[in-house]
Amino acid sequence: MNHRRLFLAAAAASALLAGCASAPTPADYAAEKPVLALERYFDGLVLAHGIFTDRSGKVVRRFTVRMDCTWKGDEGVLDEAFTYSDGSTQRRVWRLKKLRGAGNEGRYTGTADDVVGTAQGQAAGNAFQWAYTLRLPVDGKVYDIQFDDWMFLVDDKVMLNKAVMSKFGIRLGEVTLAFTKP
Repeated sequence: MNHRRLFLAAAAASALLAGCASAPTPADYAAEKPVLALERYFDGLVLAHGIFTDRSGKVVRRFTVRMDCTWKGDEGVLDEAFTYSDGSTQRRVWRLKKLRGAGNEGRYTGTADDVVGTAQGQAAGNAFQWAYTLRLPVDGKVYDIQFDDWMFLVDDKVMLNKAVMSKFGIRLGEVTLAFTKP
């Protein structure tokens, strides 16, 4: 019986410590190379392949994206054309802005027709984190889903992207993408 109590106490302490662990921030990657500048990577044609997984990890949808990207000064347009494994298509046009001034190093904002409000992003080193709410149509209804979206530049041609989707703080699933520059 004492072994069982000791085991339960150790398990509870481990869970408590795991709950106290801080989430990563872009600053954690500040020393990583190559340095990610959205205005350099997302300039010209970018292709992507991705999957949606549900909260159990099951792949529920596959897709490809063709992105035509342009920048003028501190403003960029990412014109995304999605093709899903079921043959359906979707288009999203992001309008990005690189922020300037004290305290705005590496900060970007973004809007798109299906984004609620303005996305906020922070780049540091090879990483970029977006936070935004996306209006997603599902089975004839539209839901506002929160995204914690991370991108990691691997080299000048490849970037990996992982986004956790949630609603009311409950994890719904993930989007995983591999971006490539031809």
